[in-house]
Amino acid sequence: MWLLAHGLVGRADLPIPFWLFAWCTAAVVALSFAGLGAAWSTPRFAGDRFRPLPDAVSRVLTSRAVEIACGALGVVLLLAVIASGLLGTQIPGENLAPTFVYVAFWLGFVPLSVLFGDVFAAFNPWRAVGRAVGWAFRGVGAEPLAYPARLGYYPAAVGLLCFAALELISARGDRPGTIAIAALVYSAVTWIAMGVFGVDTWSRRGEAFGVYFNLFSRLSAFERRGRQIGVRPLLSGLAQLGAQSGLVAVVMVMIGTVTFDGLSAGPTWLSNTRGIIGSLIDAGVSPRAAVELVWAVGMWLIVLAICGLYALAMSGAHTVERRFSTRELARRFAPSLVPIGLAYAAAHYVSLLVFQGQLILPRASDPLGEGWDLFGAAGGQIDLGVLSAEAFWYLQTGFVVTGHVAALALAHDRALVLYGDPGRALRSQRWMLAIMITFTVLALWLLSEAAEG
Repeated sequence: MWLLAHGLVGRADLPIPFWLFAWCTAAVVALSFAGLGAAWSTPRFAGDRFRPLPDAVSRVLTSRAVEIACGALGVVLLLAVIASGLLGTQIPGENLAPTFVYVAFWLGFVPLSVLFGDVFAAFNPWRAVGRAVGWAFRGVGAEPLAYPARLGYYPAAVGLLCFAALELISARGDRPGTIAIAALVYSAVTWIAMGVFGVDTWSRRGEAFGVYFNLFSRLSAFERRGRQIGVRPLLSGLAQLGAQSGLVAVVMVMIGTVTFDGLSAGPTWLSNTRGIIGSLIDAGVSPRAAVELVWAVGMWLIVLAICGLYALAMSGAHTVERRFSTRELARRFAPSLVPIGLAYAAAHYVSLLVFQGQLILPRASDPLGEGWDLFGAAGGQIDLGVLSAEAFWYLQTGFVVTGHVAALALAHDRALVLYGDPGRALRSQRWMLAIMITFTVLALWLLSEAAEG
């Protein structure tokens, strides 16, 4: 795959042994759990604590002009990716499409969502086109169908899994032409679904990237309600998210695909799959198909393993009080795992964003790789001295610990709401603590594996 896409920039020897890092971070998570049990006896995220910003701010940020400008920019960028992929050079490192899609878009909108709220909704090109078409043909055609409640977020989970397969499994996933065709196919499917179920409904439930970035935006202190912008306590947006069908699937895909990305970049995975791939090749399977098949099965198994760990924790919580089924508990606690999804993504991809992100402007200056220099930046190069290898390791460890502690806080608060008694809530969360420690150690091991790969 393309430069730096499937691993972390190499690091020097760790300042202290890995096992010590793992034990210390696991201890921090366990101590955080004990602190929550001692000092957090009533729900703090429950209830509506939305505080509107001044009307003048909301009027500007939610104005029709800003909405149209942001949507138009999103459409232009989508068209630029498609045009670059179809018309430009097929060398991934010289074309705009791979860097923009896998770095600026996929990674860049994550910190923007956490810091400023659901900004992707404003730039979402599929939503912008859908709303423009709906406005142009208002009053024409049938009303959209009611969205099936049982369908929930499952279409978004499938979309995210397909995107992960394009990035992590396909041997041609870095080719600009492949990315352009994938964008065209996804756009067609999305606009058809919007025509059937309505633009806003599909954007909230079925559009994979809209759902993905919206979940991260619920960590933010900023929220938009209609034409009003306001602030709320950090993390509280996730606490307000109800038990929705398919939400568990989305969160499991978020965590599982990044887990597989880290695993597949390390020596353990590579050494244990080499023989299997060789056997498939000996049986007549082409080398590319053999690798893709093994990678595809591996990603599925990792996602299922993450699901199994979560199901085990929910089964344990079910024994505390049986009035909530295991499935109901899984749905209710799923939002509390979003900070873990953020921690995994941030820790695993921070180097990619910091280093490969430096090429966004140079690639935009020469989007087709034809020697243009539209913005005078086509000659830009990556500066590997921005952060040291040891600084990256500490930064990644900080992401992992912070994400898991935030997840524990959300889960504890949700347990207080569900059980109404601090003692039962704490007992139920012992199972969640076990899974949090498991995920913490797993995340650090994956980072060390990727660094050695």
